[in-house]
Amino acid sequence: MNDAPIPRLPLFAVDLLRGLPLPVLDHAIRRLAEGAVDRHPSLFARLGAHAATTFLIDPVDLPFALLLVPARAGKRVELVRRDRSAGWDARIAGPLAALIGLVHGTYDGDALFFSRDLTIEGNTEAILALRNAIDDAEIDLSEEVLAMLGVLRALAEKPFWLLLPFAERASGVSLARNTTRQANG
Repeated sequence: MNDAPIPRLPLFAVDLLRGLPLPVLDHAIRRLAEGAVDRHPSLFARLGAHAATTFLIDPVDLPFALLLVPARAGKRVELVRRDRSAGWDARIAGPLAALIGLVHGTYDGDALFFSRDLTIEGNTEAILALRNAIDDAEIDLSEEVLAMLGVLRALAEKPFWLLLPFAERASGVSLARNTTRQANG
């Protein structure tokens, strides 16, 4: 786990993301999420009764949030502008680095909560179920991005792993699990 202060996404990156059309970002995030769910089918199954919960994942240093509805019949992931983010049952908010760090196991969720780097609201039981499901799935977002490339992965993989440390230093965000980084590093 990491005791260092949680980095904030640099302003140039926030401005870059703010300038991109939301439908383009939404499409990319949906593909990433759908692929992760396909590769980790137990992810939403572990939510049990909380699968019908509408989650708002809110990276506070970005101009948008992620609405997640894992219900088996109508799985939905959608980027929403922060001012249009109503209608959630459970909200988890914090810097993007903290949220991604939770996924990668870089940061401890309890420590982030008690240090107030992370805010949870609404159905806390559902948030804990989601956190446990993500922990058990051992998702690596860098691997999910590479998997999205399909047959082009073979061409992109080596440059991807070479450039990843630079992107991490520039953004302050841990973009891969340590185990994946060691295997590809």
